Formats: sequence, C-alpha cells, structure tokens
Amino acid sequence: MDFLISSVAAVGAVIITNPMDVIKTRLQLQGELKAPGQYVKVYNNVLQAGFQMLKTEGIRGLQRGVYPAALYQMVMNGTRLSLYHKLQVNGYLNSSSKDGSGATRLSNIKCVLAGASVGVISGFIASPLYLVKVQLQSQADPRLAVGTQHNHNSVIAALQASMRTGGITGLYRGASTSLLRVGVGSAAQLFTYTKCRDALHNAGVCDMKSWSNALAGAMLSGVAVTACMTPFDVLSTRLYNQGVCSTTGKGLLYKNLLDCAMQIVRTEGPLALYKGWGAVYLRIGPHSFLSLVFWDVLKDAHQKWKTGAIGESTTPVGGVNE
Repeated sequence: MDFLISSVAAVGAVIITNPMDVIKTRLQLQGELKAPGQYVKVYNNVLQAGFQMLKTEGIRGLQRGVYPAALYQMVMNGTRLSLYHKLQVNGYLNSSSKDGSGATRLSNIKCVLAGASVGVISGFIASPLYLVKVQLQSQADPRLAVGTQHNHNSVIAALQASMRTGGITGLYRGASTSLLRVGVGSAAQLFTYTKCRDALHNAGVCDMKSWSNALAGAMLSGVAVTACMTPFDVLSTRLYNQGVCSTTGKGLLYKNLLDCAMQIVRTEGPLALYKGWGAVYLRIGPHSFLSLVFWDVLKDAHQKWKTGAIGESTTPVGGVNE
C-alpha cells in the first residue's frame, strides 16, 4: 500500500509539471557541444521556450513524454517514498537524543543517508523509463529541434530501439549519472524539505499542518535541490539522449559520465552544466510540493480508513508519526 500511495502521489504531480520538464530537456540539449555564439538559439528562456512550443507544437508538444514520465514517477517515487516512509515510521531515522520537550528528533545524517540510498535504488530500477522520457521529450517539430532526434512512435518502440542497439544494457545507458542525479536530489529534497518546514513552524511563520507551510517548504527546498542536482541533470539528459552506434551500441558523442562532463566544460563552458536551471527549479518546487502533499494526504486517508478514525489528520504534512 505504501508503494501504491507513493506512486499515485507522484503521477498526480507529474501530469501538472511535465510541461516544465519538457522545457528543461530542450534547454539542456540546446547548443550541444558547441561554443556559445556558434549556434542559433531556438530557446532564449523558460517563458519564450514554452510559448514557442505551444505555438508550434500545441499542448501535445508541452506534454511530450508524459506517459513514460508518469511511469517513471510511479516506479521511482513509488519505491523512493515508500522505502523512506518505512524507515521513518520504524524509527530508523531517529536521533538517539531528545529535544527540550523530550520528543524524538530526526537525525540529520540518517535522513541524508537514507534519502540518498533510497534515491539510488529507485533511480536504478526506473532508469530505462527515464531514458525513454528524455528521448521522447527531445522530439520536436524540425523548427524547434535540438539534440539528437530519435523519432520514436511510442514508449514500447523506444524501449525496443534501445534493446536492438545495446541489448539489456542499452536500457541502462546513462544510469550511472541518473543514480548520482537521483541520489543527490533525493538526499537534498527529503532532508531540506523537512528541515525548512520545521524551521517555518518553529519560527511561527506558518503552522506545520497548513498548505502554506508545505508550499514554502517545497519552494525553499527546491533551491537547494536545484543547486545540487542540475549539473547531474544536464549530464543525464545528454547521455540518455545521445545517438548510439547501430553495431556496437556505444554512444556517438560521449564515452561515459566523466567524458561527458569534460566535453561540455571544454566546448560550452562550466556554466553549461547549469543549462535549464530555471526550468529545473520551476519544476522541482511545484513537483515536490504536489507529490509530497499528495503523498501525505493519501497516507492520512489510508490511515483513517484502516482505523476508522474521523477528524483531524494524524500526521502533519511532511512530518513523522512520533
């Protein structure tokens, strides 16, 4: 049930935030391995990119890759959040010390390590779906195309194409970067979200159970997550989207994570590792808020259904039963 609750919460969030994910992918692929000024900028910023895509490709363009994105979120966040919740409710994340009132406290180190660990596990399991998501999101009208265009007709066709060129391992091309991306992002998100919400509550800014506390915590947490995760996000997008040799199954542009990072920095400059950071943040904040709030609401509803309880929530949004 924990997996189902986490999956449904994540899918609900991705349907709303997928357009920003598509914009992020396009911005990260623009000017691939070309020096600044040596290519025509199709996308100037988040707003202009969204408007261009809507005008040229319509709503379907902004929702490209939504099916693998939803499946990816189901598998990745379903695994990640359910495992993290299990660790929370079983007390594995608690500190050995108590706060002033004698209540159990969360251990910062345990929260970070747990967030990273469940992120790596879930990221690896869901890696093939992330590969398909990126490749479908990059597919565009020729006037807006950036990066390698794979021209897949469906999720199944994309998975079959990857297996034809690289076998089972072809489905996990770029997984090493994805593990770092999800591990770093998960640790930063699950730790800073909880801490930001606690700080806002303790400072008397907004009550822990309020939606404003959840939204503010998600947006503040999004700053830290964006700063930590964007370079790995850019590397993941490039490695997953690159073309592959039909005979060897090896990437045509990048050999591995290190080679990808070095080529980007050498040809596009260090700031290229933060391409699309604005879209990353505008996706992460709302996505964190929606998925984590949906997660808590569904958990609370399930708890009430099991116990037959009626009335006030037993678990504050983002909090832990103590």
